[in-house]
Amino acid sequence: MRKTLLALLLLASAGVAQGQVQLRDGFPQQYTVVTGDTLWDISGKYLREPWQWPQLWRANSQIENPNLIYPGDTLTLSYVNGQPQLTVKRGESRGTIKLSPRIRTSPVAEAIPSIPLKSINSFLLSNRIVDTAEDFDKAPYIVAGDAERVLSGTGDRIFARGHFDPDQPVYGIFRQGKVYTDPQTQEFLGINADDIGGGEIIATEGDVATLALQRTTQEVRLGDRLFSGEERSINSTFMPGAPTTAINGVIIDVPRGVTQIGVMDVVTLNKGRRDGLAEGNVLAVMKTGETVRDRITGQPVKIPDERAGLLMVFRTYEKLSYGLVLNASRSLAVLDKVRNP
Repeated sequence: MRKTLLALLLLASAGVAQGQVQLRDGFPQQYTVVTGDTLWDISGKYLREPWQWPQLWRANSQIENPNLIYPGDTLTLSYVNGQPQLTVKRGESRGTIKLSPRIRTSPVAEAIPSIPLKSINSFLLSNRIVDTAEDFDKAPYIVAGDAERVLSGTGDRIFARGHFDPDQPVYGIFRQGKVYTDPQTQEFLGINADDIGGGEIIATEGDVATLALQRTTQEVRLGDRLFSGEERSINSTFMPGAPTTAINGVIIDVPRGVTQIGVMDVVTLNKGRRDGLAEGNVLAVMKTGETVRDRITGQPVKIPDERAGLLMVFRTYEKLSYGLVLNASRSLAVLDKVRNP
């Protein structure tokens, strides 16, 4: 499987901007690329703050196809004129190249994933947030099952009522899940639409459509809603970086239903596109400091909040976002704060 310098170069050049980035203690002088590597994993071997790599690297424009790197290639960190450079020794006698920091893009199809995609695939492909209750109520809904069945499964025919796009024959089927409100302002933020399955329209008559159920995650019920695919591409490579605006939010939900949040768990945040969040933004997770009694003065004193983890936003909506926890020094929980890193 091909690997890109986007996943590897920036890692070893971490010392180029002292005061901005720091090399991790004990970083390897050499590293051999293996199948399954991700940008985050490898950058974590070199940088104390792995998300800072986009500031650091530049592919050598004199080398043909320098944006590709492969399993078996060996990375070596060295310094030239006080600046770090990465020497890439190609496996299978592909030669040796030198690189130093500046950003270069590469095709998404060839890029190594920035984070483990298996942890977020279901959210990229099926989970979605409906921004308003009106949008949910206006969506087409299942009005009947074949032979008057109340429950339907893969391979069954179902009947839905509503407005259907003639150019959109395939629809996802969703059921209303949690209704999110801001824990501080009580503002309505959106509805989590739980993925139930999907089907294709095979006939329409008036406002009633006949669909063939092509997949189901559970039995389809009367009243389940239909939504067409979201009008944006699925991004599998994320450019990590701090938000461009100040973010002061909280974790409001864990879609998988766990109470203690750890590494590779997906969380829902009460901030979205309107707040300046973008896919790839990295946020620090802060544990609220306890309030203790000062034994000298007798007054209550709040202990400062402490950074307890780091997450990357991988899907944004107007008022909400999904993030993946990439590291955590302790168990995280709903209502923990998220801030700029």
